[in-house]
Amino acid sequence: MKTARPTDARPPVRCAWARTPLGIRYHDEEWGVPVHDDRTLFEFLVLEGAQAGLSWETILNKRENYRAAFDGFDVQRVAKYDRRKMAQLLKNPGIVRNRLKITSAVQNARALIAVQKEFGGFDRYVWQFVKWEPRVNSWKARERLPARTGQSDALSKDLKKRGFSFVGSTICYAFMQAVGMVNDHMVECFRYRELAGAKGFSPSKRRKGRSI
Repeated sequence: MKTARPTDARPPVRCAWARTPLGIRYHDEEWGVPVHDDRTLFEFLVLEGAQAGLSWETILNKRENYRAAFDGFDVQRVAKYDRRKMAQLLKNPGIVRNRLKITSAVQNARALIAVQKEFGGFDRYVWQFVKWEPRVNSWKARERLPARTGQSDALSKDLKKRGFSFVGSTICYAFMQAVGMVNDHMVECFRYRELAGAKGFSPSKRRKGRSI
């Protein structure tokens, strides 16, 4: 989705958290844009899990290193990582060197493949938790944003049941915000209206695969 930019000389109003050049670019081009590509969904699942206990800016700075270290987030390749490969990742200074988080990425790749086989795609699975359409909120103050919702609780519970890890409700809600399942831009943010009409999962795809 291309982003329109204000035509006057005034700087656009953004969500307050977008302050650095990297954060602003991510905010303007990615955050809240509906994602239906399984590789990108897997990328955000890994990155959101890696972010636990750290700042998102830290993860954005390491993002390209993650892409290189995890074979471009190719789910099939990551699912085949063995102990030797994970030991190599633990020595990689470009990513978060946390054994549990690295193990989780591999474990989640294997669990994601199982979901793909069952539902016909990971996107077909996750988008059911928002009934196929992005939830458009209307927040006027950042402090009003929830850390979790009933939908993120349900997603977290089901992911854990399927063998995923580092998928607590707070992580799941951050994931949902990132991949456009939820539009949590502030109403004054210029991206709020741009994404308010974003499309969810197409009706033709809904009929494929099973539902939860």
